[in-house]
Amino acid sequence: MTIPPKSFAEFERVLDPEVFAPVADEAWLGMTDVVGSTAAIARGGYKAVNMAGAAVISAMMNALPGVRIAFVFGGDGASFVVDDKDEPSARETLARTVTWAAEELGLEMRAALIPAAGIRQAGHDLRVAWYQASKNVSYAMLSGGGAEWGEREMKSGRFAVPPAAPGKRPDLEGLSCRWQPLASRNGKIVSLIVRRSSGGSTSAFAAVVRDILGLVHSGERDAGSPVSLEGLRFKWPPAGLDLEARSLDSRRPLFARKAILWAFTLLAFALFKLGLKAGAFDPARYRREVAQNSDFRKFDDGLRMTIDCSPETLGKIEERLGSAAEQGIVEYGLHGQSAALMTCIVPSATASDHLHFVDGAEGGYAKAAEAMKRQAGRRE
Repeated sequence: MTIPPKSFAEFERVLDPEVFAPVADEAWLGMTDVVGSTAAIARGGYKAVNMAGAAVISAMMNALPGVRIAFVFGGDGASFVVDDKDEPSARETLARTVTWAAEELGLEMRAALIPAAGIRQAGHDLRVAWYQASKNVSYAMLSGGGAEWGEREMKSGRFAVPPAAPGKRPDLEGLSCRWQPLASRNGKIVSLIVRRSSGGSTSAFAAVVRDILGLVHSGERDAGSPVSLEGLRFKWPPAGLDLEARSLDSRRPLFARKAILWAFTLLAFALFKLGLKAGAFDPARYRREVAQNSDFRKFDDGLRMTIDCSPETLGKIEERLGSAAEQGIVEYGLHGQSAALMTCIVPSATASDHLHFVDGAEGGYAKAAEAMKRQAGRRE
């Protein structure tokens, strides 16, 4: 599956089919999903759910160093595409991640590995493009209906990857969740999913998405990004320290892993608080890159965004989507909350290619997906 280096810097081009390239028939689509994520979130486990969602991306990056993996973070899960030669490694990594989520986070995780040829035999496609979020980071976008179909198949129990043996762990080096929740500056953090309905035309769907993006871009600063320099707050000890400790090498007892992180994060807190450089690490530069490198918007067989917007902009978005849903063009779900949450993959604090996955802090994409299902049920 060698993915051509197609990339674009204007997010609106996700609506241009020319930026997407089909993956090879021999490629594989990997997927994960936390079972009962909304219940876990209701119990206060939103950080753990997001950690589990990002874990498979971190694990795959560490399992295949130097390989450019097309991945999409979905809040309570993730999708990725790999070459046929990397399928055994992907299968083992998925299995280990499922076991880790159960043993360390107390979360049941589904995992599946689906052949691209099978996706096409079912009448769908799997196409990949790269959105350049900043000069340092590009995120994969997926189209063709294959990811949406694959998610349904996974939830039906097909193409399942069983868990690894107890105690087997993925390599999750670099996975963290140290930033404080990002409070809304404009009124509401809104997690939004918009997909084309089965009867909607591609052109009508594109027009709706273009309108939504236009409303956000014209009505909100930073294109609606909830990640701002003034909103990035680092507290010590971080609220996610226990979760991060559970991602470290389990050969050490948990208290020892926590002690290591306490010391490391105390140093980081001091550097951020005092604005001090340490070798090649510059906290001011790092903060700027965090804001630039975040994945608050993406396309995964539909539009996904977690945005900071005013009541006025939200009202316009709901009006446009409600009208489009009534016309049978789209299915959508949204969920409002007071803050956003960020889960990070930082291979090196001195490099600029660190990744930051954004979701709503009080349900986010999981709640938006639930709302979309309810809405679809009302129309049937």
